[in-house]
Amino acid sequence: MKRGWLALCFCSLTAGATVSPAGLALLAEQQQVPLAELQAAIGEASLRQEVLDTIRRPWEAKPWHRYRPLFVTPERIRGGVDFWQRHAATLARAEQTYQVPAALIVAIIGIETFYGRQMGRHPVLDSLYTLGFHYPERADFFAKEFAQLVLLAREEKWPLTTLKGSYAGAMGMGQFMPSSYRHYAVDFDGDGKRDLFANPVDAIGSVANYFALHRWRWGESVVEPALIGLAPVGTLLAPEPELKQRWAELAAAGIELATPLAPDTPVKLLALEQAEGPEYWVARHNFYVITRYNRSPLYAMAVHQLSQAIQDAYALQPQTSPPQPDLVAGRL
Repeated sequence: MKRGWLALCFCSLTAGATVSPAGLALLAEQQQVPLAELQAAIGEASLRQEVLDTIRRPWEAKPWHRYRPLFVTPERIRGGVDFWQRHAATLARAEQTYQVPAALIVAIIGIETFYGRQMGRHPVLDSLYTLGFHYPERADFFAKEFAQLVLLAREEKWPLTTLKGSYAGAMGMGQFMPSSYRHYAVDFDGDGKRDLFANPVDAIGSVANYFALHRWRWGESVVEPALIGLAPVGTLLAPEPELKQRWAELAAAGIELATPLAPDTPVKLLALEQAEGPEYWVARHNFYVITRYNRSPLYAMAVHQLSQAIQDAYALQPQTSPPQPDLVAGRL
């Protein structure tokens, strides 16, 4: 009831509008932020038209055959191998601590920020203010993240106006939203700070912690190519990332895998658009876990395929670091 009211308080806002006092008071109550702190933060924020323009043309709206080349590239693969080599000991410790594969951690950081090189140029305060109070489609979500940013800045002793990130308000090497930063970031090097902006050790540990807390399953596959044949797949496709099907349902429709699953295995049938037509995949639990980072199946598949490419390239390099954990067991 209250959540709907909060969205209603913000949904009529347009560029230049004032923030609804009732909505702001409710936001402060829900997020447990002093109202005066929210008001002060809004007083420091600016509306950014560029942010509104950018969020209305997301990369995930592209077809798969145009989306994949943005991320699964020779440059990102080479960069991933280099990042892994420079942080091999930390990645090995993250694998052992969180039971999340190093290749996945590297791929996430690679796709999000090109291994820390591109962490965003937008003032985070302005981005979240713009989207939280001037973007009706997702005002509820971004207004809460605005409040979480106020809390995070207080906890970490950051000046609100100095933080830079993505147009959507994500920050650091792993591009955590403020609520994720507060909940999942870890001090992985033990220096008393959680720094995802300049400390790759903390970034590695935090990404691993995120996936561990979202129940990544070590050694379990992510997605399998599916043979459709003449199976009528139209009614089996759904836009949401949740695994609402069981393998028995897909098998009964005539879909085949190289290695069939147990009948009650939760799955999701994916159709990814290639230039010559769709290709089909069967997603499993770990694919769904990747979509907890970004709900787009295109994003999850790009992370998966980049991680595989990085892992294969890394395995071909001379190893000068200490012995790594069993990468076969953790292979994506």
